[in-house]
Amino acid sequence: MQLNYDYAVLINTAAIRLQISTDDIIALEIIKRETNTKNIEDIYFDMVLAVTVADEDKLLETRTRKHIYKQEESTYTVASNKLPSRPVIVGFGAAGIFAALILAEAGTRPIVLERGQNVDNRRERVQRFWNTGELDIQTNVQFGEGGAGTFSDGKLKTGQKDARKLKILDEFVRAGAPDEIKYLTKPHIGTDRLRVVVKNLREKIISLGGEIVFGAKANNVLYKDSKITGVRYDKDGSEFEIETDNVVLAIGHSARDTFNNLFDSGIKMEQKPFAVGVRIEHPQELINRIKYGRFASHPALGAADYRMVVHLKNSRGVYTFCMCPGGAVAAAASEENAITTNGMSEFMRDGRNANTALLVTVDKKDFANDSPLAGIDYQRKIEAAAFIAGGGGYKAPVQRLEDFLAKRQSASFGDVLPTYKPGIVFAEVDSYLPDYVADSLRRAITEMSDWMPGFYYPDAILTGAETRSTSPVKIIRGENLEAYGINGLYPCGEGAGYAGGIISAAVDGILCAERILNI
Repeated sequence: MQLNYDYAVLINTAAIRLQISTDDIIALEIIKRETNTKNIEDIYFDMVLAVTVADEDKLLETRTRKHIYKQEESTYTVASNKLPSRPVIVGFGAAGIFAALILAEAGTRPIVLERGQNVDNRRERVQRFWNTGELDIQTNVQFGEGGAGTFSDGKLKTGQKDARKLKILDEFVRAGAPDEIKYLTKPHIGTDRLRVVVKNLREKIISLGGEIVFGAKANNVLYKDSKITGVRYDKDGSEFEIETDNVVLAIGHSARDTFNNLFDSGIKMEQKPFAVGVRIEHPQELINRIKYGRFASHPALGAADYRMVVHLKNSRGVYTFCMCPGGAVAAAASEENAITTNGMSEFMRDGRNANTALLVTVDKKDFANDSPLAGIDYQRKIEAAAFIAGGGGYKAPVQRLEDFLAKRQSASFGDVLPTYKPGIVFAEVDSYLPDYVADSLRRAITEMSDWMPGFYYPDAILTGAETRSTSPVKIIRGENLEAYGINGLYPCGEGAGYAGGIISAAVDGILCAERILNI
């Protein structure tokens, strides 16, 4: 399909393919749209359309071409269910939201404990941190309503859409996300719209009998004779307990104090490989030209993205992650005297810079010991070093790409200015990342520049450190999704080690809810 299309063009195209009159088409819907860039001189959209006609069966009998078929309907429903006690969800990110939603739809009146604040208060505190360097360790980019994904690009990696994923997308759209997320192959919501979406999902859960308690930091789960019995949490300086038979543990990848408490109480965990590195910023116009050529300014294409993976001879993997077209590098600390970054962009993706995490894989051979929590200590060491390199005040260390490859400190910017707030300081990447990580980045950048000519851009900016791409811990669970040796405890989502993004975390939340409901 040409880049310039409207509804009339789609109707005419469908009629031609089906060999019918446009008058025979009752309705038409886009099911899938993907940008085809195999030939940069001839970019177009590949589309799948759902067409409604009066006599579909008769039409299908006379049309044998493979690309014409009857669309299968896929719906997701939850039957009413009674439980002995109200289920508790710890954490209100993507996994927690959808676990709570499914349980609420079943009539179980779930209780959600979220250590951070609601999304409006959270935004205010995050903005204060970015403007002044005043960090709230309970409400920040990592903690609060919507989880870490709320301050991101809101990318939705959907893959093959089953009933659960369609349910998630439908709920997002009903809550305020753009309808296009249901058919784009690389959909995103944007951090500005995500705030509205999570608020509306919260209101729906409450309307169905659910309860969300903000400012409630879960200290530990309670269990006896291998069966969950409750949750202990702090709120406003007091400690409370909730008795329950079912707990969904959707704490996110940065709840380090909670991981410690769970480990001390005997919850089985293990180390999980992850990755660390930096954020790299290029001019968005440059990325558009590289990916779209003469079509770079076409409004139908928007801001271009990219993804690359390199497997080095030193056995390290280096890859781009959470690429944010037209976005900004965000200060994402959740602990004092530590620097960690994230990427975010709004729905329009109209910022001057493109940024992505540039990460190097690390695993148990890099950690100090065999403790399941050794990866957390590894992250903390890098974050503390980045804080020192930045000179304090949560200013981030930055370096021009040309200077990084030459192993020299930057003295001035070129035509790329960093977007990180609350401030930046020139410092070498080597001052806060281990040698093998920094050297792997240098080797990978050379290879990536061969694959994507123009990626090596001397004035591109490296901001560090990026340490929270995924959880460094896996809470062990069985095929029944319950924690090892504890009935009724459901480690869930990205923080527990079972997801890698908004959609996969939401799916895992649904799966845990289904298990509680015996669906």
